[in-house]
Amino acid sequence: MLETYRGLRERPWAGYGLSLAAFAAALVLRLDISAGLPPGFPYLTFFPAVILTTFVAGLWPGILCAVLSGLAAWYFFIPPFNSFAMNGPTVLALGFYVFIVTIDIALIHLMSLATERLNAERRLTSKLYDQQRTMFQELQHRVANNMAFIAAILQLQKRSAPKSDDAGSALDAAIVRIDTMSRIHRRLYDPETSSRSLQAAFEALAADLVEISGVPGVQVDVDMPQESIDLPRLITLSQLLAELVMNSLKHAFVGRPGGRIWISLRRRGDDQFELTVRDDGRGLGHAKTKPGAGLGDRIVKNLGAQLGGQVEVTDAAGVTTRLIFPA
Repeated sequence: MLETYRGLRERPWAGYGLSLAAFAAALVLRLDISAGLPPGFPYLTFFPAVILTTFVAGLWPGILCAVLSGLAAWYFFIPPFNSFAMNGPTVLALGFYVFIVTIDIALIHLMSLATERLNAERRLTSKLYDQQRTMFQELQHRVANNMAFIAAILQLQKRSAPKSDDAGSALDAAIVRIDTMSRIHRRLYDPETSSRSLQAAFEALAADLVEISGVPGVQVDVDMPQESIDLPRLITLSQLLAELVMNSLKHAFVGRPGGRIWISLRRRGDDQFELTVRDDGRGLGHAKTKPGAGLGDRIVKNLGAQLGGQVEVTDAAGVTTRLIFPA
């Protein structure tokens, strides 16, 4: 509320105008109700005027209102009336008034100072946060650009390397992984997409992977719950899904026009997630290496271990990979 009246406090003429208006209103009201009041109560309407003025307009307008109110109460409402005569009861009444308004004004002023300091600290914190966020975004942007640069270097290296199927395949796989990591990095650290659901985030990731692979006609169905996962584990989960989907895109649909991949994440009780990635491809029978021995398989197992789970692979009507990990 004090922040609302900042503009009034920053314009002294407005504050003093409010002080005079509050004093005048309090005096008129006190004169109007005098006939119905018992003897005493000289400050009945002046205390609220002083408190309101100090709260809204600040210290010095509050002091002005207090001085004018004290003089008016002394002249009109403390015997002998309509004079500034001084006697024992008058001194006592004025001393009581001075004590009360001093306490009121001091408390309100100290509260205002504390609020101003708090608001200044909030503004400074907000500014520092914006600066830190900008620097962090720039850092992530540079990291993603560096990944893209490394992928481009590997692409050039592949062109100049001696012709070898194994070397070419290894370089292709490295290029795809780095490109995938770059895209994951950009998406997860992009503030415009930070509020996206898991469903939307992994649908976008799947679309990127299909585009990178160049395999036509593949449909990826994503089924994710309305859950939130902390960023470090979300990055690991994204890497794991990218590796599994790329494995399917690379091996499952050879010799056929497209196929289908299903990705789902489900809760198992209150403390576990179950991740399933399944394709309708040709299975593991055509693999050149023993199941679980390839680089991609080792990467998947390591990523699963980082999530605190163990990867299980079954080969029936396509390949199904399942990971149960703590929620």
